[in-house]
Amino acid sequence: MKVLLVGAGGREHALAWAITASPLCTSLICAPGNAGIAGIADCVPIKAEDIDGLVALAKESAVDFVVIGPETPLVAGLVDRLEEAGIRAFGPSAAASALEGSKGFMKDFCAHHTIPTAAYGRFTDAAAAHDFITEKGAPIVVKTDGLAAGKGVIIAESEAQAHEAVEAMMADKQFGEAGAEIVIEEFLSGEEASFFALVDGKNALALTSAQDHKRVGEGDTGLNTGGMGAYSPAPVVTPEIEAQVMETIILPTVRGMAADGHPFRGVLFAGLMIEDGVATLLEFNIRFGDPECQPLMKRLKSDLLTVLIAAHDGVLDHIDLRWSDEAALCVVMAAKGYPGAYKKGSEIKGLNDANEVEGVDVFHAGTKQDGNKVLASGGRVLGVTALGADVIQAKARAYEAVDKIDWPQGFCRRDIGWRVTGE
Repeated sequence: MKVLLVGAGGREHALAWAITASPLCTSLICAPGNAGIAGIADCVPIKAEDIDGLVALAKESAVDFVVIGPETPLVAGLVDRLEEAGIRAFGPSAAASALEGSKGFMKDFCAHHTIPTAAYGRFTDAAAAHDFITEKGAPIVVKTDGLAAGKGVIIAESEAQAHEAVEAMMADKQFGEAGAEIVIEEFLSGEEASFFALVDGKNALALTSAQDHKRVGEGDTGLNTGGMGAYSPAPVVTPEIEAQVMETIILPTVRGMAADGHPFRGVLFAGLMIEDGVATLLEFNIRFGDPECQPLMKRLKSDLLTVLIAAHDGVLDHIDLRWSDEAALCVVMAAKGYPGAYKKGSEIKGLNDANEVEGVDVFHAGTKQDGNKVLASGGRVLGVTALGADVIQAKARAYEAVDKIDWPQGFCRRDIGWRVTGE
């Protein structure tokens, strides 16, 4: 089977690593890919946002199955276009992708289907948004309605900070058109976790949990990022919590989307806040998380490609997943300055030495090949991912590998997994 994988990040490298391990995969094309993916797939320089180019590539290459990693092409309708062309594709339709593409849509959907989530308001008028903040007080959360690469969420500790966030999004257009409409919601306390399920339109198959580290600084301080590291499983997601999430969040969503005429097929990623043994939905994403995907793929023992095809074909009720009992942890190495301005083009050395650490795979994100050199080409650049008997061992192995990488222009948090390891 010839497979096309769309995307260029660490998530896509992890997916490529898992897909190429499947006996069903005879060849893998990736568009656009990165320096790491190029070692196991044929990379084609077509951007993930180039819908026409990707459809043409799939046709010309006689691709049998397409796996779409990032959210932007899903929201833009890539799956719809591929299916119209007779090419099977894993991921939700444009209509179903609104669960991530519009935070307002997602909040209204949850309210209509009685799915537990924070109280909220939707605003296209800045003055009304400011009034809402004054009425509700702080802490409070301000979000762009549209996609903002994981950075369009401001957790405001004060009313002044919340008002500033409204101005940045709506007046200054810091996030472009994504901030033309905003969602303001109550602040929920507790412990965050990520929960993933595969959905085939009518059936949902629980995957596993993970815990991301969104803030750029150690101790969960500083600006929000696309994610600075993750581990799986997350101890806070107990079997009881998993059962509750499936019963009150995942399955009602699957039923609700089908009833509303937009059946969901793909990965349903629930961002959760857990407090006192109860999980509340923070947001939905409609794809594997990045960096959560990296530890998930390290722990998955089942054939990923077979599972994705089953989700597309509507037969997930015949699938039984196997996971390693071990834990996995990913440390993201980013370019200095991220999530603000950063420089591209610095050389990264020591990758082979890092990959030789027991249990470690270094997944590339923002990298490109320049002859024999690997250069940084993005903000989040590497995902150093390790498997271990527990989170403590996985963390030790990951940081041992990090320390073998020679890249003065990069940085990482040194406390990934701190909720489990205590440091």
